[in-house]
Amino acid sequence: MREIDTTSKQTIYDTFYNTRDWQKLREQAIERDNKECLWCKQEGRLTTSRLEVDHIKEVKDYPQLAYDLDNLRTLCKDCHNKRHGRYQKQSKSFDDELFSW
Repeated sequence: MREIDTTSKQTIYDTFYNTRDWQKLREQAIERDNKECLWCKQEGRLTTSRLEVDHIKEVKDYPQLAYDLDNLRTLCKDCHNKRHGRYQKQSKSFDDELFSW
């Protein structure tokens, strides 16, 4: 099994996510998961657009699992962002305590 060097001065994106091997594995994971987001599917929704492949165990912590198909799952962009805490929807409502009338 292939491993990646997480100590390299190049970014993981440059050294891993741009490789042909990763692109092939990514496609295999998406095909295996029927081209749908697994988290949405668990919630009874069908999402087949904006699909990304998530490492269940992070590459930076488990580089030996970077090319392990069993360590991959297909998520939509929204679920993948939630999984990594990349954003939270902000409320558009006003907080009455912030305004004096």
